Amino acid sequence: MQKAKAIELDIAVVDGVELNGSWNRMFEPRVISEYDLSVLDSITQIPGAESLGYCYQCGKCTGVCPVDTVGDYSPRKVFRRTQLGISLIDSPDLWLCTTCRNCLRVCPKEVNMINIMPAVREQAVLEGKAPDELLTAFENTARYGNPIGESPRKRADWTKNAGVAVPIMSQRKAPVDVLWFVECYPSYHPRGKEASSALARVFDALSVDYGILGTEEKCAGDSQRMAGERGLFEMLAEHNIKMLSKYTFNQLVVTDPHAYNAFLHEYPKMGGEWPVQHYTQFLAERLNQVHFVKALNKRVTFHDPCYLGRHNGEYEAPRALLAALPGIDLVEMGHCRETSYCCGGGGGGMWMDSFTRDYASERLSERRVKEAIEYGAEILAVSCPYEVPRFEDAVKSTGHDGELQVMDIAELMAYCMGLNEALVLH
Repeated sequence: MQKAKAIELDIAVVDGVELNGSWNRMFEPRVISEYDLSVLDSITQIPGAESLGYCYQCGKCTGVCPVDTVGDYSPRKVFRRTQLGISLIDSPDLWLCTTCRNCLRVCPKEVNMINIMPAVREQAVLEGKAPDELLTAFENTARYGNPIGESPRKRADWTKNAGVAVPIMSQRKAPVDVLWFVECYPSYHPRGKEASSALARVFDALSVDYGILGTEEKCAGDSQRMAGERGLFEMLAEHNIKMLSKYTFNQLVVTDPHAYNAFLHEYPKMGGEWPVQHYTQFLAERLNQVHFVKALNKRVTFHDPCYLGRHNGEYEAPRALLAALPGIDLVEMGHCRETSYCCGGGGGGMWMDSFTRDYASERLSERRVKEAIEYGAEILAVSCPYEVPRFEDAVKSTGHDGELQVMDIAELMAYCMGLNEALVLH
């Protein structure tokens, strides 16, 4: 790049004072327009990705980006590499962002990776440039209605072991107060099913008038949308809106913060608008009805899910539930609330661990588990279905098996209500 040229006058008079030579030296502006910005322009011309061009390299995002703590990454670095001619569509950078929203929280120019990443990823998917494991998740979702690839006929099988009757709307054939949208991991993953069973027992104890869609439910699709498959998201949303519209209910309650985000912001654009709450919000409003019979007597810390906290501003409801548990010693980690760390599962990260492993020193979930250990926690409490399997794997891979348990808040509530006798605490 051309260096800035110095300008010196033989004599310059400033406020009546003569300045000779170097004392009046100034510099011409450095030329920055010599960059070939065609690659950057090709990205910012994608609808939704315009704000990448707003970056003025202040670096605030780098200090808060969780991926940068385990690698070499931030919106500033993404912009700089693109400015230098590296196509984002062809770069691993496109798939490393977990859409945690921490960068947007601090960006003075509002470079919005929550819009940029899905927009550019959609283009990459159209060009066949997505990671194979992500494409597998897309294919499973399109074929089976869930990214795990499980049979849609088994979606309500978890209810058989819930210990209480779980009403299914197609069988009940009557209006309900609450329609519980269970989602995929709580329906199929072994630990997700345990949390769903616990929540069903809590609902039953509180005499909640509710039902689930069962086999009529498909993935809400928000993570697929953020990973670049908007067409798949729209197909899923159309199906779920059609199924939900068959029944009469007053509000939706969802297990998954990603589904909460979809029903709050995306489904209304397609005609699917209902009052919606995350299950922690729903239960926090009914704490005065909860009867606890057992003490927890454990040191517990809570991980804020990105899509419940930073994306949608809910920090208090999960803490209200935890604080109400008898005998709990609740401690906050250094990264909490607005500055909470990320589990790595958002934005399609749930299905790209093998891909991202090559670009990180450790998984984000492992970094978070280490922080929980540093604060002396015996239980890491969560309220997102992605987090129990991610953090339990991280507990094992970091060598802390037996020291830290990962528990959904619904499981802890059921335990203290005497509804989860099978739960064993270390």
